[in-house]
Amino acid sequence: MSVLSVLKERGFIENLTHTEELEYYLDNNRATCYIGFDPTASSLHVGSLVCIMALAHMQRHGHRPIALVGGGTGLIGDPSGKTELRKIITQDQIDENKQGIRSQLTRFLDFSDGRALLLDNATWLTTLEYIPFLRDIGRHFSVNRMIKAESYKARMESEDGLTFIEFNYMLLQAYDFMQLAKTYECYLQMGGSDQWGNIVAGIDLTRRTLGKQAFGITFPLITTAGGIKMGKTHKGAVWLDAQRFSPYEYYQFWVNSDDADLVRFLLLFTFLDKKEIDSVKKIEGAQLNKAKAVLAFEATRICHGEDEAVKAFQASTAMFGDFEISDDLLPSSSIPRGRYAASSQMAVPSSEYAVKTVIGKMSAVDLFMEVGLCNSKSDARRLIQQGGAYINNERIHSFDQILVTKDVVENQILLRAGKKKYHKIILK
Repeated sequence: MSVLSVLKERGFIENLTHTEELEYYLDNNRATCYIGFDPTASSLHVGSLVCIMALAHMQRHGHRPIALVGGGTGLIGDPSGKTELRKIITQDQIDENKQGIRSQLTRFLDFSDGRALLLDNATWLTTLEYIPFLRDIGRHFSVNRMIKAESYKARMESEDGLTFIEFNYMLLQAYDFMQLAKTYECYLQMGGSDQWGNIVAGIDLTRRTLGKQAFGITFPLITTAGGIKMGKTHKGAVWLDAQRFSPYEYYQFWVNSDDADLVRFLLLFTFLDKKEIDSVKKIEGAQLNKAKAVLAFEATRICHGEDEAVKAFQASTAMFGDFEISDDLLPSSSIPRGRYAASSQMAVPSSEYAVKTVIGKMSAVDLFMEVGLCNSKSDARRLIQQGGAYINNERIHSFDQILVTKDVVENQILLRAGKKKYHKIILK
């Protein structure tokens, strides 16, 4: 099956250009494709996963992916999908963020022996001269056509309006595409649905300047069954960096998916066989939770490795009870099978405290807030009032309850918020 067919049947594609020509191109060439990544943070997040997984599928079908870090365009900021001016970041911040992005992408893509490339558009954009750029590139762009693009229209209608620096972004991204086509024979750009206007501009520029046919694919914005943008939680973004969002928390994010999202997420965020995933549509009840455990395990394995996925699975079963995953449920998954007794809690998020700073000194409200189980003292008080705060699985009843010696079990205190949010306090 062609990679384009795989991407279509797994729900990746929202729109594409030159359908028949693109299908022929991918079927008859070792194609090079690219997606741009914005270096405004040192970590990518779950919202970037559709793009990353699409590149991984391309590589699995013998094509060469390019991950283009926007070190040059990051100095300006992409107005696409934004209603306000993005904060300008420094070159030092961009360089630091690039290193974090590089380490995360290596978990999904094989960069050895040129099988994939990691490039930075600062290499060519920061050396451009303004007058030659306007003469050679700017003359191919119609302002009338540009302002009709959704990315520009949204900004122009916002309170801040569209700045001239942002207005140039489409030209620079189109130049990226042309430069990659010229240097690396890269004739396919992919990206989120908000990038459609930029991608089409790059295709047009490549045709005008190089006389080459280029192609574009865009992916849909992924929202949960509840209509929430993918990757958003009460704690903010679901980062791919284990230091920002632990493998256990990452596992819990997936295992807590809505039942209605299960099949779609298995298709998008794992490499499990589609026929196996289709069989999940028929299951119900407790089996759905087991299938969500497979989703969580596979997503964690891909992002953080097999060992961390097993640890997260062990910790989850230790917290929420042992259960059996049969051999015929999504059988290509490497999740531990059968009756799996798990006693390890090593992957549960934890913090170390000195005994003297906690016992007899700190209130449960303060501790819940400090470790991130609640966003503020008022949130912690509300949680206690609603009966959702626990110490060692015993409900907290008082707002001003102080931690005492009897709360310590084997030099640890286990905090719980609601049914599924845990944090372990290790006393030293």
